[in-house]
Amino acid sequence: MRDPDSHWYGFSSRARVIVYNKVAVNPADVPTYESLADPRNKGRVCTRSGSHPYNLSLVAALIAHNGEARTEEWAKAVVANMARSPRGGDTDQIKAVAGGECAVALSNTYYYVRLLRSAKPEEREWAAKTGVVWPDQASYGTHVNIAGAGVLRNAPHRENAIKFLEYLASDPAQAYFANGNNEWPAVKGAVAKNPELESLGAFKADPLPVATLGKNTPAAQRLLDRAGWK
Repeated sequence: MRDPDSHWYGFSSRARVIVYNKVAVNPADVPTYESLADPRNKGRVCTRSGSHPYNLSLVAALIAHNGEARTEEWAKAVVANMARSPRGGDTDQIKAVAGGECAVALSNTYYYVRLLRSAKPEEREWAAKTGVVWPDQASYGTHVNIAGAGVLRNAPHRENAIKFLEYLASDPAQAYFANGNNEWPAVKGAVAKNPELESLGAFKADPLPVATLGKNTPAAQRLLDRAGWK
């Protein structure tokens, strides 16, 4: 959760999971990101834009694990399985799954937890009609995104910038990430008091360094463009 060369750090994390319709889908049928390309999911997949950083990061990870050629084949198959053209944010994907517009979708966990904690009954109902799969638990683990920060070389107030980063690693700020933003604290031992977040349970996270994802992102965008994932 850091780049040792440029000295920026992650301060919280969220996982990119598969959300499924509890009535229409057996979660055992979508155990991996790769399973979204399975012909059995023809016309059943919803997703946001391929140019969004969340999807670019995931595809960058798949390139690292499976190679560019195999990942492009996967992306083309996912596009062929889409229930509709990519649009909206992750909340829109969960809503579409709950409403039956599609059966499975990719989402970051904090969107799902936000619905679990919502004061709006209809949003809690979207969460109740859907479930979460931790992809690739039998292999490299579920993809993780981070919120991170660093100090620019030309920062005019370097000392204060460093103090701010130190604050982000403090107990109060780490508690905010968990309790206010529904993400996991980056600091080991930080106390989180978010029952809905904790209700998702433990999972095996992909240990790929975030710096690797950054290096693969340009290739990921070109790949998704070729695959027609708009």
